[in-house]
Amino acid sequence: MSLKNLSEVQEIKNIPFLAKQVVEGFIVGIHKSPFHGFSVEFAEHREYNQGESTKNIDWKVFARTEKLYTKRYDEETNLRCQIVIDSSSSMYFPSDNKKVNKINFSILCAAGLIELFNKQRDAVGLSLFAEKLDLHTRAGSSRVHTNRLYSELEQLATNNVLNRKTATLASLHAIAEQTHKRSLVIIFSDMMQSNNEEEVMDALQHLKHNKHEVILFHVVDKKHESEFDFENRPYLFVDMETGEEVKLHANQVKDAYVEKMKSFETRLKTKCAQYKIDFVEADINKPFGQILTPYLLKRTKLA
Repeated sequence: MSLKNLSEVQEIKNIPFLAKQVVEGFIVGIHKSPFHGFSVEFAEHREYNQGESTKNIDWKVFARTEKLYTKRYDEETNLRCQIVIDSSSSMYFPSDNKKVNKINFSILCAAGLIELFNKQRDAVGLSLFAEKLDLHTRAGSSRVHTNRLYSELEQLATNNVLNRKTATLASLHAIAEQTHKRSLVIIFSDMMQSNNEEEVMDALQHLKHNKHEVILFHVVDKKHESEFDFENRPYLFVDMETGEEVKLHANQVKDAYVEKMKSFETRLKTKCAQYKIDFVEADINKPFGQILTPYLLKRTKLA
């Protein structure tokens, strides 16, 4: 079995099982694409470097591939990665379908990444924030540590709390201060902060200043949040973080709304480019490969 889209998920539980399905679906996909060749299958090997000892060369792999690989041992860690998830109330949109929303998409993408980290013997930590930094674990690679991360993700999937605002600024600064060793920091957030937009970007720069590599997955429901694709009828729109309500016809505000969203997204992309932060639009209605492919590309550059 394999998973390619969040819409295929019946229930967000048994995260380790779902993570394996996400990765399996991705591996099947890359074997049918131009990305064939990523060393997912050779997770317990690394390429042989000329001049080093030949005692750990895997000759069976050489017989199949005509390439020299040495066996990699459990204590070898290539990268340290910190996964950061925005768990404020806006991430639970759309609220009328609890399976296909931004937080569950982020949870399953994070679980899939953790599965890949384990395959590559990378150490991974998890940070969760909303009104404050609720969780920050150090990076680790043990089975006990991994099970804890999966447990935290399962718990997050059940917490549908309204009116939790976003303290992105303070949380990212705290993560930058508490992530001591150089890491790949992967952020899942809709970046919807009512104010201090410039200061939030400065917080991202803080991560870069501390020598971390950063990937920002901008999590959106593109159909509704970017394109404002609603029927032309009265709606009651509710701000999930403040509870503020407004009644209107969708077409009354669509053009102005879409223009503002495009402007916001352009500023976000421009700032990320300025700070050398990888920006990836993560549409919750598209396959998980849109997350796993940029990660593997980044990892290949850092290895």
